[in-house]
Amino acid sequence: MLSDKTLIVITGPTAVGKTRLSQDIAKHFDIPIINADSRQIYKELNIGTACPTPEEMQEVKHYFVGMLGLEDYYSASLFEQQVLELLEKLFRDSDYALMVGGSMMYIDAVCDGIDDIPTIDNETRQAMKQRLEEEGLEKLCEELLRLDPEYYKIVDRQNPKRVVHALEICTMTGRTYTSYRKREKKKRPFRIVKIGLNREREELYNRINARVDQMMKQGLLKEASDMYPRRDLNALNTVGYKELFDFFDGRWSLEEAVERIKGNTRRYARKQLTWYKKDPQIKWFHPDQKDDIINYIIQ
Repeated sequence: MLSDKTLIVITGPTAVGKTRLSQDIAKHFDIPIINADSRQIYKELNIGTACPTPEEMQEVKHYFVGMLGLEDYYSASLFEQQVLELLEKLFRDSDYALMVGGSMMYIDAVCDGIDDIPTIDNETRQAMKQRLEEEGLEKLCEELLRLDPEYYKIVDRQNPKRVVHALEICTMTGRTYTSYRKREKKKRPFRIVKIGLNREREELYNRINARVDQMMKQGLLKEASDMYPRRDLNALNTVGYKELFDFFDGRWSLEEAVERIKGNTRRYARKQLTWYKKDPQIKWFHPDQKDDIINYIIQ
């Protein structure tokens, strides 16, 4: 029975200051950090995802950082399953566990559960990937309209990942993707305390811009260049890499690419905040309010 255990969740938009605060919280409660960032999970993407530094990971143990290769398949459903298994072990040694990150679906998967959607087999995944390359996104959208018109109405039809995944389910199972999307919230056997971090918009945007500049100084251009031959992998459909790939293709100058990284990162931060604001369970703080946050968790 885990009802006396508490999962602390720290989330918020990119560059808001989750890393520094979570290190302090982890040290205060003497617990490790469960990383909930869908890109930091890949070992090759260190600079562009603002991965925890070796020093930070030496100070506090981290899970789900740099554990996969770019070609490895992963999903929010797998994350849910693996985190729940890990929590059972962590709660044997502590009344608290800490999950930190900005990947909305990963956090929701652990806190609320995710629909039991079948894992796509490798054969189906490769076949659909080939079809996307040969036929293009528009053709696949037309097929989705025929196989699952209900999902077609709501899916972002400019997002190949969403369209392809729905078609993978349809073709592999013979059922509509919609039939698996029950949206039923699962009850967890532990308490969940959600902490949201935010700053004034101008302050947040300045931090985003400064962080992109710092990434470039740290070697993001070379990291993206090393990844360029594998640019079609889903893991690289990520802000910071996409824009530099277009620079390598000659679509715009390096200066324009960097500005686009900043603009797209700011846009992603707005998207994150819109998502979080729908959750009434999140208690909002400024990242500098460490003592208030600790008191809130304990109370």
